[in-house]
Amino acid sequence: MEYINNIIDELQNAELFNLIEFLGTVAFAISGIRLASAKRFDWFGAIVVGFVTAIGGGTMRDLLLGVTPFWMLSSAYIWGTVLAFLIVLFFRKFLVHLNNTIFWFDCIGLGLFVVVGYEKSLALGYHYWVCIFMGLITGIVGSIIRDILINEIPIIFTQELYAIACIIGGIVFTICVMFNTDMFVAEIATAFTIIIVRFFATKFSIKLPILKGDD
Repeated sequence: MEYINNIIDELQNAELFNLIEFLGTVAFAISGIRLASAKRFDWFGAIVVGFVTAIGGGTMRDLLLGVTPFWMLSSAYIWGTVLAFLIVLFFRKFLVHLNNTIFWFDCIGLGLFVVVGYEKSLALGYHYWVCIFMGLITGIVGSIIRDILINEIPIIFTQELYAIACIIGGIVFTICVMFNTDMFVAEIATAFTIIIVRFFATKFSIKLPILKGDD
């Protein structure tokens, strides 16, 4: 109970928490806008794709938890999407040479978003398994909507262990909570686990087996 109270206190004093979420929002918005650019969307379409990529998961999480979607409480996330659009617009060629950097930024953003989703659910009194799935939803739903909008099969169903990394991270957080681990350590351990799983899955092309139909 004390552990959950600590989480509630952190959410109430959330300057750094919100900053991290904002940076993750910008990172995911950039990924959505870049893919929209590759599909030759116009400016408005690119911004829409970037925005839903950034806030889709958190919106689904908050609706399921019965609270006001986070981006409706602050305009910072809309401006973060505009900032992401301007970054892609003016530094497009430069970003091509930063694919590795953006990959790492995306990994960090994913890890932090899972932490945000898990902590918010735990603070509202939900069971651990619900918290794991809320962390998963926070991390992946935006990318699913993005891929649908640009007419692609969602990448999480075909390539990297994107969703699996989120689930593993949620399990790590649960173990930390059960052993009353320091909250900051639990957050770092969770995010780090997700980053490591994604890194090795991408580096060594680790995928789940393909479900084959009838030949």
